[in-house]
Amino acid sequence: MVEAQQWTTRRNSNPRLEGTCHNSNNISADQLLLDIPATPPSAARNSAAGVISPNLLTAIIVASWYASNIGVLLLNKYLLSIYGYRYPIFLTMLHMLSCTAYSFASIHCLNLVPVQHIQSSRQFLKVFALSAIFSFSVVCGNTSLKYIPVSFNQAIGATTPFFTAIFAFIITCKKEAPEVYFSLVPVVLGIVLASNSEPLFHMFGFLVCLGSTAGRALKSVVQGILLTSDSEKLHSMNLLLFMAPMAAVILLPFSIYVEGNVAALTVEKARRDWFIVFLLAGNATVAYLVNLTNFLVTKHTSALTLQVLGNAKSAVAAVVSVLIFRNPVTVMGMTGFAITIIGVVLYSEAKKRPKVVTAH
Repeated sequence: MVEAQQWTTRRNSNPRLEGTCHNSNNISADQLLLDIPATPPSAARNSAAGVISPNLLTAIIVASWYASNIGVLLLNKYLLSIYGYRYPIFLTMLHMLSCTAYSFASIHCLNLVPVQHIQSSRQFLKVFALSAIFSFSVVCGNTSLKYIPVSFNQAIGATTPFFTAIFAFIITCKKEAPEVYFSLVPVVLGIVLASNSEPLFHMFGFLVCLGSTAGRALKSVVQGILLTSDSEKLHSMNLLLFMAPMAAVILLPFSIYVEGNVAALTVEKARRDWFIVFLLAGNATVAYLVNLTNFLVTKHTSALTLQVLGNAKSAVAAVVSVLIFRNPVTVMGMTGFAITIIGVVLYSEAKKRPKVVTAH
């Protein structure tokens, strides 16, 4: 009786067999065989679906992020310091124009992220303020590469958490836990050691690089204040699309006033040496890829992974630049850079644990 019930359940579970089962006494076993297609091998399935392993995809994205970040630094250094194209403001403006064009294509043509719009004049002014800070930071960073090595530039840039903590306290009156402030001690100590032992130290280059680092920290704090409401929050790629053309407009008069008619000089130089066109176009493209790959890394990794990768990126960029440009380094300078990186790691760990309290 139990066996009969099992057969009934199996029979009714597949309508394709209904007609066959009624005549099962008159049909041989060979005639009851089902036509089940063979399962293709794993390689064939992956090839047919065009699937890339998630781990491989993440590795490619991270490698592209490293390559673009280090590549733009090396290209900027080569153009401004070695090739002789000494126009950092105009070069930064080219970066902004490139980011405008590529961002528009990525958002409106490739649909990389949903399209967003600026909703009010108030939001426009907020984005414009961020663009001004952004312009200042990038110009100072590029200018510093005329005077100091990439390795020293990266060592100074690693002090961003120090300035972030200062601006957060001054602007928002947010006081961090003591562990956070203690972790900033090695950040400052390391850069002091690196500065004192830097063979190619240049005071102006050092100061403008500090300005770039402070500007980057200020932008992150101000952005957290200005674009907090749900109606004003912008995706990073849309924010870049709005900020880049504003930054180009801001930089244009400064470039003309400080650097002269760079556009005419560039055209004249291109007539004598077409390689400058390749350098500028490649440099501007890589500048956009920095922002694109930063978005993709954020999307495909965790916040913790991003922090670790960011800390390691500065060290890798410093090592690569030393290998390429052969700038002299000292043991004390390398030690100072290492201490700064350790301080940044400690700062990141300390920020995870305590809660922020408001100063009165």
